Amino acid sequence: MELYITKNSPFARVVRVLIHELGIQGRVTITLAQTRKENSPYYAINPSGRVPYLICDDGKAFEDSELICEYLCALEKSNLCTFPDGDDGWEARRLHSLCRSHVDGVSVWLREIHRPDDEQSPTIIAHEKDRAARFADLWDKEITGPFIQGPLNRTQITLFCTLDIERLLPEFDWRTDHPNLVKWYEKMASRPSLQSTR
Repeated sequence: MELYITKNSPFARVVRVLIHELGIQGRVTITLAQTRKENSPYYAINPSGRVPYLICDDGKAFEDSELICEYLCALEKSNLCTFPDGDDGWEARRLHSLCRSHVDGVSVWLREIHRPDDEQSPTIIAHEKDRAARFADLWDKEITGPFIQGPLNRTQITLFCTLDIERLLPEFDWRTDHPNLVKWYEKMASRPSLQSTR
C-alpha cells in the first residue's frame, strides 16, 4: 500500500502512528505529496489534493484519516478504532468528536499562518487561537476520564497529534495552567509510534 502525506498534516500523522501501532510499517510506503501547488502531479493521483490518501494493492483508494484508520484496523482485526458499546460508547464518541473539532481548528490556524503575509486573515487567526485556548481548558478537565486514560485508542492518538502542533505553531500555548493535560501528553510522548512519526 502507499500512503500520501505532507510533513505537517496532523491528519496524516494520525494514520502514520496507527500504522506503527498496528505493526504494518513494512507494508505501507510513505510518499510526500505536493499539495496547494498549481499543476501538482499529485492532483492526477488524488483530484481533491488532500492528505492523507491511501492507495491499496488492488488500486482502491481511500481519503480521510478516519476512513483510512478504520480500514486499516479492519484489515488487521484491531479494535484501536472501535468505540465501546452502550453509554461508554456514546462517551467515547463525544470525546472523539470534540477532538476532531480541535484538530480541525488548529489545522486551519496552521495553514493560515503559512499563507503569504498579505493573504493572511487576522480574524481567522484570532478565532482559531481563541478556540484552541478554550479547548485546552476543556481537555485539562476531560483528560482525567477513563476513556482518555485507558488503553490506546484513536482519540488519544488524534489529541496527541493535535497538541504536538505546538512545534509548528509557537503561539499555540496549551501548556500554561493545564497541568493535567501536560502530564498526559508527557506520558504519551514516550510511545515509539509517536516518537518515530515526529
